[in-house]
Amino acid sequence: MEPRGWLPLLLQLGLMWPLGAPSEPRLRVFVVPHSHMDVGWLHTVQESMQAYVTNVYNSVVEELTLEKKRRFIAVEQEYFRLWWDGVASDGQKGQVHQLVAEGRLEFVLGGQVMHDEAVTHFDDQILQLTEGHGFLYETFGIRPQFSWQVDPFGASATTPTLFALAGFNAHIISRINYNLKKVMQDNQQLQFVWRGSRSLSAQQEIFTHVLDQFGYCSEGFYWDGEPIFPHPPENGWYPSMQFPVTWERLQSFVEHGVSMEYATLGSYFRAVHAHQLSWPVRDQRDFLPYSSDMHHAWTGFYASRGGLKALARRASTLLYAAESMFTRHVLSPPHPNLDPAWGLQQLQQLRWAVSEVQHHDAITGTHALKVGDMFVEHLSSGMQGVQTLMASIIQDRSPAHSGPEAGGRFAVVYNPLAWTVTTIITLTVDFPNVSITDESGRPVPAQAQRSKEVPSAYDLHVLTTIPGLSYRHYSIQPSRRPQEGTLEPVTSLASSRQFGRRLRRSGGPAGGSLVPVENDCYTVFLDKDTNLMHSIWERWSNQTVQVTQTFMEYHAKSDFDQGPISDNYVFRPSGRAKPAWEAVRMEIVAGPLVTEIRQDFYREVDDREPTFAIYSRLAHGPQSSDGELLCHRIEQEYRVGPLELNREAILRTSTDLNTGRVLYSDNNGYQMQRRPYRNYTNNIIAQNYYPMVQSAFIQDRRSRLVLLSEQAHGVSSQGNGQVEVMLHRRLWNNDKWALDNDLTLNDSSVVHPVLWLLLGSWTLTSGLRQRSGLALQHRPVVMLREMNETALRGSGSRQQEAVTLPPSVHLQILSIPGWKYSLSHKEHLRTLRKGEAGHEARADLRRVLLRLQHLYEVDQDPVLSQPVTVNLQSVLRGLGSVVSVEERSLTGTWDVRKIHRWTWSTRDFHRYRGSACRPSPPLGGPNITIYPKEIRTFFIHFQEW
Repeated sequence: MEPRGWLPLLLQLGLMWPLGAPSEPRLRVFVVPHSHMDVGWLHTVQESMQAYVTNVYNSVVEELTLEKKRRFIAVEQEYFRLWWDGVASDGQKGQVHQLVAEGRLEFVLGGQVMHDEAVTHFDDQILQLTEGHGFLYETFGIRPQFSWQVDPFGASATTPTLFALAGFNAHIISRINYNLKKVMQDNQQLQFVWRGSRSLSAQQEIFTHVLDQFGYCSEGFYWDGEPIFPHPPENGWYPSMQFPVTWERLQSFVEHGVSMEYATLGSYFRAVHAHQLSWPVRDQRDFLPYSSDMHHAWTGFYASRGGLKALARRASTLLYAAESMFTRHVLSPPHPNLDPAWGLQQLQQLRWAVSEVQHHDAITGTHALKVGDMFVEHLSSGMQGVQTLMASIIQDRSPAHSGPEAGGRFAVVYNPLAWTVTTIITLTVDFPNVSITDESGRPVPAQAQRSKEVPSAYDLHVLTTIPGLSYRHYSIQPSRRPQEGTLEPVTSLASSRQFGRRLRRSGGPAGGSLVPVENDCYTVFLDKDTNLMHSIWERWSNQTVQVTQTFMEYHAKSDFDQGPISDNYVFRPSGRAKPAWEAVRMEIVAGPLVTEIRQDFYREVDDREPTFAIYSRLAHGPQSSDGELLCHRIEQEYRVGPLELNREAILRTSTDLNTGRVLYSDNNGYQMQRRPYRNYTNNIIAQNYYPMVQSAFIQDRRSRLVLLSEQAHGVSSQGNGQVEVMLHRRLWNNDKWALDNDLTLNDSSVVHPVLWLLLGSWTLTSGLRQRSGLALQHRPVVMLREMNETALRGSGSRQQEAVTLPPSVHLQILSIPGWKYSLSHKEHLRTLRKGEAGHEARADLRRVLLRLQHLYEVDQDPVLSQPVTVNLQSVLRGLGSVVSVEERSLTGTWDVRKIHRWTWSTRDFHRYRGSACRPSPPLGGPNITIYPKEIRTFFIHFQEW
């Protein structure tokens, strides 16, 4: 938010020597030169490369080579890789290899970017780390061992868990709540051992250091002149720091009894570890939300630029599906129409785009408009390439046939999850009377209804059951109404019931005239007097909960001259939320598969178009275990916008649950955090907002209401029994710096976020929440073709065996990364020394990256929380014959048997199962046991064709 340095900055870390060592100085200061380079903030990546990134790496290599005492740490691999591949000379590359070998140039964190920790999904955090770590290992044979998360706006407990799994020994953070940091600093508690996961506990603890109030910008220097941007601000926004970096300059800081040295982050942590002190333990609590002072709660970015947040999640889920689809296809030859090398290129482009947008000024929405355009362009281009790849795979799998079905469409539906999924897919068609058959020519249950937003089109709902990592093929043809007595299958047409506009009521009785909408799990009662939801009856527990939903808006403070304001980062409302509509109309569209409740909210009574809408769907699915998730959710899609200026729109759900304003929201989709309402002196509304990446819930002793989200939002409980989700923001202020840098959030778009609601007992919802969240995140991928182009028949397509995992285990990734390095670390280092690594090496298409995650906490469910043993040979037999199994670190670069993470003495001896170094299974063993909340990564080697 404030101006940041971009050329080498000096971080000063101090180590106090113990008393009784008079021959040593009392204070040993480690000066860590580094450079903070945002991968897109005020300037695009291309502009930043031109203006300063190239100068940073050129000058760093030169200065380190000239003076042996100098040290430097490098962080973001997107920039380093661009410099390495497109700028660095052979001579510079040789120098870098030497500096890395000597430990004077150290790579910390090592991801493509320094990712945000509040609104990113942990799948994407792992992806961007994996991409950076793979490059560093292929190029230098090194594995980063220290984190550098100094700029994200708050710290999540998921991050230290992932870093421990990646083999890191210590963790650096900086931005935590201002008053908490002061207390910790005053009490000398800025260093501790963090056990980020409640279930894993000491198994994945990590030593954590919080930078003091000066953060990562202790002093700043230019090593190679002024940056020159294509269009710099007139008055300049960079600090004037033109002191040369010299040892004499550093010595000016030295006082009696103090030693000072250039250092890397590893140098500092090695010195700390050598003392073998005993450290306090922090449990799985996170450091969210983040406030920089009492008036600036950085909780607005949880919902800023919701369109980009949605696109980033769609790109991630498309990549997830394409990875397993490509892997299955490459392992099952022949593939006459697909060049695997080309396919890897398409996947790589999207991997990099999804990694890039995890940056803490990207998915957060805290960047300039042109930078946002860059992120969208990279994501869209990557998605287009992957969609072309998936179409090529379909073409390979299902040979083309000519046929008489011109005018119809053919749909191929792929389930990317490793479970059988029963769900309803929705297509848009131009005709209401449709005949749908599967690959065997059998009619398929389907329902057509007028589109909710395009009057000339129709929504087509199709019931499908798809085994894990498998396909379904459907023929969709226009059809006349059959003559009575014929057997031609025709889709059912839904009926509609209209309810006129009702004015918003400020009080008075409600619930006098209720309309029920039901399926086999819920009955939703709608109030005809208000056209709002009234209550929900849940069949399994036989409980009725009053539930009402309405759109409201916070009016944002926007006059910079009058004090703190709402902006891309900060949420600063002028008061409590106010109703955002004056009238609402309702329509109930009922059919054999789906009943849809359409509620349109009008800002003014006479408006022709609604500003807000809720489309709620209850499915009527089969009564089987596969249909359980479909029945137990109320799907809601919203329409929000365009907003008026300086409005922040929320959906408030009010219930009669006695929650005491306690909310639960997730850390990055990995684990839940309890969020009690806190009575702050200032800015109380904003400071009680939290990120919701995938789920949140409220509960009392009888029932729990769960919200599952398709993308990141802000979430809060401002009243007993209430939960509100911030869906959209549109802001403008008169802050000259923000205006000059195009950082205002004048977002006039219309957004369409999606939430799923689950209601029931703790037992029911605990078992359903994780699997339902994945069902929302990874819905089946639908690919359409016109019949007159290609008509596909089941007889021509190759059927593949399903991949099915136990219900508590999730296939987090199945991918062919295309890495070129040897599995043997010694062999890889020998290859690097010989100079044989590089573009000549071929990608290994038989090395498959498999990552499995246990979905449940240690005591969450009596059955699903148990350890699970999986025979990988059996589970993966549909992909081919498994030759060997090797367990790796989270990002794949370590053989887990060779990781020897540092242990830290602690003042807390309470530990769950195991120690920090759990024994690994023997190499090649197919049976693996996965414990609650564990994430385990493997290389699977398949037999050659």
